[in-house]
Amino acid sequence: MELNKFISLSICLIWILGVVESFHYHEKELESEEGFRGMYDRWRDYHNIDLNNKARFNVFQHNVKRIHESNKMNKPYKLKVNEFADLTNLEFVNTYANSKISHFQALRGPPLGDEEPFIYRNAVDIPPKVDWTEKKAVTDVKGQGGCGSCWAFAAVVAVEGIHAIRTGKLEKFSEQQLVDCDIEGDNKGCDGGLLEPAFQYIIKNGGLTRAANYPYVGKKETCDKSKILTFSCMLPNTYGKQMFTHIENDDSTPCNLVTSLCKLDLRLLEAMLTS
Repeated sequence: MELNKFISLSICLIWILGVVESFHYHEKELESEEGFRGMYDRWRDYHNIDLNNKARFNVFQHNVKRIHESNKMNKPYKLKVNEFADLTNLEFVNTYANSKISHFQALRGPPLGDEEPFIYRNAVDIPPKVDWTEKKAVTDVKGQGGCGSCWAFAAVVAVEGIHAIRTGKLEKFSEQQLVDCDIEGDNKGCDGGLLEPAFQYIIKNGGLTRAANYPYVGKKETCDKSKILTFSCMLPNTYGKQMFTHIENDDSTPCNLVTSLCKLDLRLLEAMLTS
Protein backbone atom coordinates (compact mmCIF):
# COMPACT_ATOMS: atom_id res chain seq x y z
CA MET A 1 0.00 0.00 0.00
CA GLU A 2 1.04 3.63 -0.57
CA LEU A 3 0.89 4.35 3.16
CA ASN A 4 3.30 1.52 3.90
CA LYS A 5 5.68 2.91 1.28
CA PHE A 6 5.41 6.32 2.96
CA ILE A 7 6.11 4.79 6.37
CA SER A 8 9.15 2.95 5.00
CA LEU A 9 10.44 6.19 3.49
CA SER A 10 9.84 7.97 6.80
CA ILE A 11 11.93 5.36 8.59
CA CYS A 12 14.75 5.82 6.08
CA LEU A 13 14.64 9.59 6.59
CA ILE A 14 14.73 9.13 10.35
CA TRP A 15 17.84 6.96 9.98
CA ILE A 16 19.50 9.64 7.88
CA LEU A 17 18.23 12.88 9.40
CA GLY A 18 18.04 11.66 12.97
CA VAL A 19 21.80 11.53 13.28
CA VAL A 20 22.63 15.00 11.97
CA GLU A 21 24.38 17.33 14.39
CA SER A 22 26.16 20.46 13.30
CA PHE A 23 29.93 20.97 13.50
CA HIS A 24 31.38 24.14 12.00
CA TYR A 25 34.77 24.49 10.32
CA HIS A 26 36.70 27.23 8.57
CA GLU A 27 37.61 26.96 4.90
CA LYS A 28 41.22 27.84 5.71
CA GLU A 29 41.49 24.58 7.67
CA LEU A 30 41.10 22.68 4.38
CA GLU A 31 44.23 24.17 2.86
CA SER A 32 46.81 22.04 4.66
CA GLU A 33 47.36 18.73 6.41
CA GLU A 34 47.99 20.63 9.62
CA GLY A 35 44.68 22.46 9.27
CA PHE A 36 42.82 19.20 8.69
CA ARG A 37 44.52 17.63 11.70
CA GLY A 38 43.43 20.52 13.91
CA MET A 39 39.89 20.28 12.58
CA TYR A 40 39.88 16.52 13.18
CA ASP A 41 40.95 16.98 16.79
CA ARG A 42 38.28 19.65 17.33
CA TRP A 43 35.67 17.37 15.76
CA ARG A 44 36.69 14.48 18.02
CA ASP A 45 36.41 16.69 21.09
CA TYR A 46 33.05 18.05 19.93
CA HIS A 47 31.57 14.56 19.59
CA ASN A 48 33.54 12.90 22.42
CA ILE A 49 35.16 10.39 20.04
CA ASP A 50 38.19 8.59 21.44
CA LEU A 51 39.21 6.59 18.36
CA ASN A 52 42.12 8.28 16.62
CA ASN A 53 44.24 6.63 13.93
CA LYS A 54 45.49 7.29 10.41
CA ALA A 55 42.65 5.38 8.70
CA ARG A 56 39.94 7.30 10.58
CA PHE A 57 41.67 10.59 9.82
CA ASN A 58 41.92 9.70 6.12
CA VAL A 59 38.18 8.95 5.96
CA PHE A 60 37.36 12.14 7.84
CA GLN A 61 39.47 14.18 5.44
CA HIS A 62 37.85 12.53 2.43
CA ASN A 63 34.32 13.12 3.72
CA VAL A 64 34.93 16.75 4.68
CA LYS A 65 36.28 17.50 1.19
CA ARG A 66 33.20 15.93 -0.39
CA ILE A 67 30.91 17.91 1.93
CA HIS A 68 32.72 21.16 1.15
CA GLU A 69 32.59 20.60 -2.62
CA SER A 70 28.90 19.69 -2.47
CA ASN A 71 28.04 22.82 -0.50
CA LYS A 72 29.70 25.02 -3.14
CA MET A 73 27.23 23.72 -5.73
CA ASN A 74 23.78 25.19 -6.27
CA LYS A 75 21.90 22.40 -4.53
CA PRO A 76 18.62 22.80 -2.59
CA TYR A 77 20.31 21.51 0.56
CA LYS A 78 23.55 21.91 2.49
CA LEU A 79 25.59 19.18 4.19
CA LYS A 80 27.14 19.29 7.65
CA VAL A 81 30.05 17.46 9.27
CA ASN A 82 28.22 15.22 11.75
CA GLU A 83 29.38 12.60 14.23
CA PHE A 84 29.78 9.96 11.49
CA ALA A 85 32.31 11.90 9.43
CA ASP A 86 35.06 9.32 10.02
CA LEU A 87 32.99 6.43 8.63
CA THR A 88 32.95 5.23 5.05
CA ASN A 89 29.58 4.84 3.36
CA LEU A 90 29.84 1.06 3.68
CA GLU A 91 30.66 1.29 7.38
CA PHE A 92 27.73 3.62 8.03
CA VAL A 93 25.23 1.49 6.11
CA ASN A 94 26.35 -1.74 7.78
CA THR A 95 26.23 -0.20 11.25
CA TYR A 96 23.27 2.17 11.16
CA ALA A 97 21.17 1.64 8.04
CA ASN A 98 20.80 -2.11 7.79
CA SER A 99 17.02 -2.07 8.10
CA LYS A 100 15.24 -5.15 9.43
CA ILE A 101 11.78 -4.06 8.25
CA SER A 102 11.38 -6.82 5.65
CA HIS A 103 12.53 -9.37 8.24
CA PHE A 104 9.86 -8.35 10.75
CA GLN A 105 7.18 -7.96 8.07
CA ALA A 106 7.85 -11.53 6.91
CA LEU A 107 7.57 -12.81 10.48
CA ARG A 108 4.33 -10.89 11.05
CA GLY A 109 2.65 -12.21 7.91
CA PRO A 110 0.17 -10.51 5.54
CA PRO A 111 -2.68 -8.32 6.84
CA LEU A 112 -5.93 -10.05 7.71
CA GLY A 113 -8.57 -9.92 5.00
CA ASP A 114 -11.32 -8.56 7.27
CA GLU A 115 -9.43 -5.46 8.38
CA GLU A 116 -11.02 -2.05 7.78
CA PRO A 117 -9.81 -0.04 4.76
CA PHE A 118 -8.01 3.27 5.11
CA ILE A 119 -10.65 5.71 6.38
CA TYR A 120 -9.43 8.63 4.24
CA ARG A 121 -9.19 6.69 0.98
CA ASN A 122 -11.90 8.84 -0.64
CA ALA A 123 -10.60 12.20 0.57
CA VAL A 124 -10.85 15.07 -1.94
CA ASP A 125 -9.40 18.57 -2.28
CA ILE A 126 -6.03 17.42 -1.00
CA PRO A 127 -3.28 20.05 -1.42
CA PRO A 128 -0.33 19.03 -3.63
CA LYS A 129 2.04 19.35 -0.66
CA VAL A 130 2.09 20.28 3.01
CA ASP A 131 5.14 21.39 4.98
CA TRP A 132 4.28 20.28 8.50
CA THR A 133 7.40 21.97 9.89
CA GLU A 134 5.86 25.32 8.94
CA LYS A 135 2.70 24.29 10.78
CA LYS A 136 4.80 23.40 13.85
CA ALA A 137 3.76 19.76 13.79
CA VAL A 138 7.26 18.24 13.67
CA THR A 139 9.67 18.07 16.59
CA ASP A 140 13.43 18.57 16.35
CA VAL A 141 15.67 16.06 14.61
CA LYS A 142 16.51 13.19 16.97
CA GLY A 143 19.28 10.60 17.09
CA GLN A 144 18.76 6.94 17.97
CA GLY A 145 22.46 6.11 18.30
CA GLY A 146 23.52 2.50 17.82
CA CYS A 147 20.19 1.11 19.05
CA GLY A 148 17.98 -0.37 16.31
CA SER A 149 14.96 1.57 17.51
CA CYS A 150 13.97 3.34 14.29
CA TRP A 151 10.52 1.76 14.57
CA ALA A 152 9.98 3.52 17.93
CA PHE A 153 11.14 6.89 16.58
CA ALA A 154 8.89 6.57 13.52
CA ALA A 155 5.86 5.72 15.67
CA VAL A 156 6.52 8.49 18.18
CA VAL A 157 7.00 11.19 15.54
CA ALA A 158 3.62 10.21 14.05
CA VAL A 159 1.94 10.58 17.43
CA GLU A 160 3.73 13.88 18.08
CA GLY A 161 2.48 15.18 14.75
CA ILE A 162 -1.11 14.04 15.31
CA HIS A 163 -1.07 15.53 18.80
CA ALA A 164 0.25 18.87 17.50
CA ILE A 165 -2.30 19.02 14.67
CA ARG A 166 -5.22 18.30 17.02
CA THR A 167 -4.20 20.38 20.02
CA GLY A 168 -1.91 23.06 18.62
CA LYS A 169 0.79 22.01 21.11
CA LEU A 170 4.01 20.46 19.83
CA GLU A 171 5.44 18.15 22.49
CA LYS A 172 8.05 15.40 22.61
CA PHE A 173 6.96 11.92 23.66
CA SER A 174 8.99 8.94 24.78
CA GLU A 175 10.69 6.55 22.37
CA GLN A 176 12.27 4.83 25.36
CA GLN A 177 8.84 3.83 26.66
CA LEU A 178 8.29 1.87 23.45
CA VAL A 179 11.79 0.37 23.49
CA ASP A 180 11.42 -0.81 27.10
CA CYS A 181 7.71 -1.57 27.40
CA ASP A 182 6.41 -2.68 23.97
CA ILE A 183 7.60 -6.24 24.53
CA GLU A 184 4.54 -8.49 24.19
CA GLY A 185 4.42 -8.57 20.39
CA ASP A 186 6.75 -8.35 17.43
CA ASN A 187 8.90 -5.43 18.56
CA LYS A 188 12.33 -6.25 19.99
CA GLY A 189 13.71 -3.06 21.48
CA CYS A 190 17.11 -2.27 19.99
CA ASP A 191 16.95 -5.34 17.74
CA GLY A 192 14.29 -3.84 15.49
CA GLY A 193 10.55 -3.74 15.11
CA LEU A 194 7.58 -2.35 13.20
CA LEU A 195 5.31 0.68 13.47
CA GLU A 196 2.02 -1.24 13.46
CA PRO A 197 2.66 -3.13 16.74
CA ALA A 198 3.95 0.12 18.25
CA PHE A 199 0.67 1.85 17.39
CA GLN A 200 -1.22 -1.09 18.85
CA TYR A 201 0.75 -0.75 22.08
CA ILE A 202 -0.01 2.99 22.19
CA ILE A 203 -3.73 2.33 21.67
CA LYS A 204 -3.78 -0.39 24.32
CA ASN A 205 -1.77 1.70 26.77
CA GLY A 206 -3.82 4.82 26.11
CA GLY A 207 -0.98 7.06 24.99
CA LEU A 208 2.66 7.85 25.64
CA THR A 209 4.39 9.73 28.40
CA ARG A 210 6.51 12.76 27.64
CA ALA A 211 10.16 12.28 26.70
CA ALA A 212 11.23 14.29 29.73
CA ASN A 213 9.57 11.73 32.02
CA TYR A 214 11.05 8.72 30.25
CA PRO A 215 14.16 9.96 28.39
CA TYR A 216 15.92 8.06 25.65
CA VAL A 217 19.11 6.23 26.66
CA GLY A 218 19.93 4.35 23.45
CA LYS A 219 19.59 0.85 24.90
CA LYS A 220 16.82 -1.46 26.07
CA GLU A 221 16.15 -1.47 29.80
CA THR A 222 13.45 -2.88 32.06
CA CYS A 223 10.08 -1.20 31.58
CA ASP A 224 9.70 1.43 34.32
CA LYS A 225 5.96 1.84 34.85
CA SER A 226 6.54 4.51 37.47
CA LYS A 227 7.53 6.83 34.62
CA ILE A 228 4.27 6.13 32.80
CA LEU A 229 1.50 5.80 35.38
CA THR A 230 1.55 9.34 36.69
CA PHE A 231 -2.02 10.39 35.96
CA SER A 232 -5.22 8.48 35.10
CA CYS A 233 -8.42 9.47 33.34
CA MET A 234 -11.21 7.40 31.85
CA LEU A 235 -11.78 7.86 28.14
CA PRO A 236 -13.57 5.74 25.54
CA ASN A 237 -11.48 3.98 22.95
CA THR A 238 -12.61 3.45 19.39
CA TYR A 239 -14.18 0.08 20.16
CA GLY A 240 -16.74 1.68 22.47
CA LYS A 241 -15.13 0.28 25.61
CA GLN A 242 -13.46 2.14 28.45
CA MET A 243 -9.81 2.12 29.29
CA PHE A 244 -7.51 3.82 31.74
CA THR A 245 -5.24 6.42 30.23
CA HIS A 246 -2.05 7.38 32.01
CA ILE A 247 -0.27 10.66 31.33
CA GLU A 248 1.24 13.53 33.28
CA ASN A 249 -0.92 15.48 35.71
CA ASP A 250 -0.74 18.82 33.94
CA ASP A 251 -3.40 21.22 35.19
CA SER A 252 -3.23 23.31 32.05
CA THR A 253 -3.81 20.37 29.69
CA PRO A 254 -5.32 17.44 31.65
CA CYS A 255 -5.32 14.27 29.57
CA ASN A 256 -4.05 16.38 26.70
CA LEU A 257 -2.53 13.58 24.64
CA VAL A 258 -5.41 11.17 24.86
CA THR A 259 -8.21 13.69 24.38
CA SER A 260 -6.63 14.47 21.02
CA LEU A 261 -6.15 10.83 20.14
CA CYS A 262 -9.42 9.30 21.28
CA LYS A 263 -11.78 11.55 19.36
CA LEU A 264 -10.33 10.83 15.93
CA ASP A 265 -6.70 10.06 15.92
CA LEU A 266 -6.81 6.54 17.32
CA ARG A 267 -9.06 5.84 14.34
CA LEU A 268 -6.30 7.26 12.16
CA LEU A 269 -3.71 5.10 13.87
CA GLU A 270 -5.92 2.07 13.41
CA ALA A 271 -6.38 2.98 9.76
CA MET A 272 -2.61 3.10 9.44
CA LEU A 273 -2.45 -0.39 10.91
CA THR A 274 -4.77 -1.76 8.25
CA SER A 275 -3.60 0.10 5.14
